[in-house]
Formats: sequence, structure tokens, C-alpha cells
Amino acid sequence: MTLFRRLEERHPLHGRLALGVEYDGSAYCGWQRLKHSPSVQAEVEKALARVAGQPVTVHCSGRTDSGVHATRQIVHFDPPVPRSEKAWVFGANANLPRDIAVRWVHEVPDDFHARFKALARRYRYVILNQPSRPVLERANATWCRDPLDADAMHRAAQVLVGEHDFSSFRAAGCQSKTPWRHLHFIEVHRHGPMVVVDVQGNAFLHHMIRNIAGALVTVGRGERGDGYLAELMVLKDRTLSDVTAPACGLHFVDSLYDDVWGLPREPLGPNLLAFLGEWTGERPLPDCPMVAFRRGRPKAISNIE
Repeated sequence: MTLFRRLEERHPLHGRLALGVEYDGSAYCGWQRLKHSPSVQAEVEKALARVAGQPVTVHCSGRTDSGVHATRQIVHFDPPVPRSEKAWVFGANANLPRDIAVRWVHEVPDDFHARFKALARRYRYVILNQPSRPVLERANATWCRDPLDADAMHRAAQVLVGEHDFSSFRAAGCQSKTPWRHLHFIEVHRHGPMVVVDVQGNAFLHHMIRNIAGALVTVGRGERGDGYLAELMVLKDRTLSDVTAPACGLHFVDSLYDDVWGLPREPLGPNLLAFLGEWTGERPLPDCPMVAFRRGRPKAISNIE
């Protein structure tokens, strides 16, 4: 997908549509629509309804928590009326607040589902590691004034790769039926003053990545050794684990699907990390049961949601 192309404006799109949505989650209580608080979902649905002239309901690839950002949130909806590609993108963006934007729209078959057809989700947690507090990055990076050893953090994190019980990193209010998740990879790298935790898995528990990030910062400060996260995993008790890292550093950067759906490929965010040059879908997915199942090649599956 080229970053610059003319949007089609003459031919209406028909059937189910997928959208790529980017948002700054600072002002919202997460993705999911709520009666008592502002949500990203409510703003997106309201904007699409203005374009359609009728109510619209969207379904997302993965819900994000309060204050968490996204650069590639995938949603789908069944439009009540046909509109062109340009009408959906430009019309939605004209009616969205400045902290939410539709990046693209794409026709998909009726059996596509943003959540249930997703093969993996990927997040990046960004830590600005410098003595002075951040100014321009204050809303999209977590600040740590103490020197962090990114190599030690990376080594400590490798125990999490694979399918495990992540009870020690699960929020008390998590509604998932199982604490088991499959992490495809987790990497910690330093890029100048930025330390980035890059993690991909089949799905994530409530606050799971922020709880992992909090424990990794403890390792990075030198307060605990490389085996710290392994020790926490064995406990299977969130009350005995580490702090929860702030939401502002967490970015939902990718939701991966089988190539058969033809969704656009684009650079991974956030733009702070554009210099890394990685695009969505570049890394091969593991040959695990959930990936095979959702690609239509079933294997015996367990402990997946």
C-alpha cells in the first residue's frame, strides 16, 4: 500500500467494510462504548452515522484500555447505505475529533470479523528514558528518569514467550474466562533515549502489557535480576506482582489477519518509531493452534479466546 494515493469517489462500496483507525486515547475511557464516559467507539460510530444518515455499529479487533493509544485499530461494520471510499474516509474524518482518524476503508467479505478473524495483536510500550521530564512526547510515552538497562529487560522478558498462565500480570477486574495467552515474541530495545517494549500475541489480558512493562522497568533499574519475571510467573498471583505502568506509553500498533482478506499494509506506529521502517505483517506468525484454526486449518485448540 502506498501512503499517497487518490481515494475512489465515483463507485460506492457495497457489503461489509473494514476500517483502519488511529487514535490518541488520552481523553477516552478506552475503546468500548460506555454510558457514563467518553469512548473511541462512540465517536467513530457517531461520525460514520453522520456519513450514512443512519445509525452504525462497529466491531473492533481488540479493545484498548483507558488512556491507551492505537495506530492500527481494525474495525468492521455493515453500512446501511452505499458510499464511496472517499466519502467514508473524508466524511468520517470531518466528523471525528482531532484525536481520532480513519486511515483507510476496504471492502471485505461478509464472513470477515475484525475480532474473530484476527490472528494476532501487537503492541509497543514506549519509555522515554532521560533525566528531564518529556514535553512534546508527554502524552504518548512514559517517562523514567532512572537509567534503564534495556538488554537486561530483554533477557528477563524471554521467559514470557510461548503459551503460559499470565495470572501474575492480569488485572483484578479482568473478565477473561482464562488467564492463558500465547506470546509470539517480546523484545526490548533502546533507540537513543527511548526504550521500547515490542510484544505480539494471540490476545492479551486486562492490563497485561502494562503489568509486564512495570516489572521490566524494575529489572531495568537494576532492582531485580534477569529471573524476576520467571519468579512472578510461578506465583500466579497479581497481588504479589509489580506495579502497573502508565497507560500513556502503550500503543496498539497492529492486528494481523490472513492475506486472503487483502487488508492494506502500512508502516507500524507510533510515528515516534517510524525510523525503524517496519510494516505490518512482515514477521511470520508461529505455527500455533489458534493461527491455524482462524486460517481455516483447524488443529486441537485449548486455552484460547
